[in-house]
Amino acid sequence: MDKIIVKGGNTRLKGTVEIEGAKNAVLPLLAATLLPSEGEIVLRNVPILSDVYMMNNLVDHLGVDLEFSEENKAVKAQAAAKVKIKAPYEFVSKMRASIVVMGPILARNGHARVSMPGGCSIGSRPIDLHLRGFELMGA
Repeated sequence: MDKIIVKGGNTRLKGTVEIEGAKNAVLPLLAATLLPSEGEIVLRNVPILSDVYMMNNLVDHLGVDLEFSEENKAVKAQAAAKVKIKAPYEFVSKMRASIVVMGPILARNGHARVSMPGGCSIGSRPIDLHLRGFELMGA
């Protein structure tokens, strides 16, 4: 579909709409804060969602110092000189997207231990493509 035409109404629309950040965009970005070994990372327009809090807790556990401001919808991350190699079950089992920490942990440490991801059960979502990708890159 190239365009949508809306007919009707005699009043011209005006105003502003605030577009919220997307969960599926911010969760991998939070995992990416594991990559640098120094510096500060600021993510803006971060949605206030339980998955964001869970990913913040996981990344914080792995070594990155995170500060989430609901008021500013921003996450400030202080890069970690070292990150842990293990993403424990108690974090990973609660959220499917937690699998995205595997790449940054592997990149930083040369190896990673990540439990099978949990979260909602909306169907089969295997992680074999992630694992195959790591194998093809030499892991």
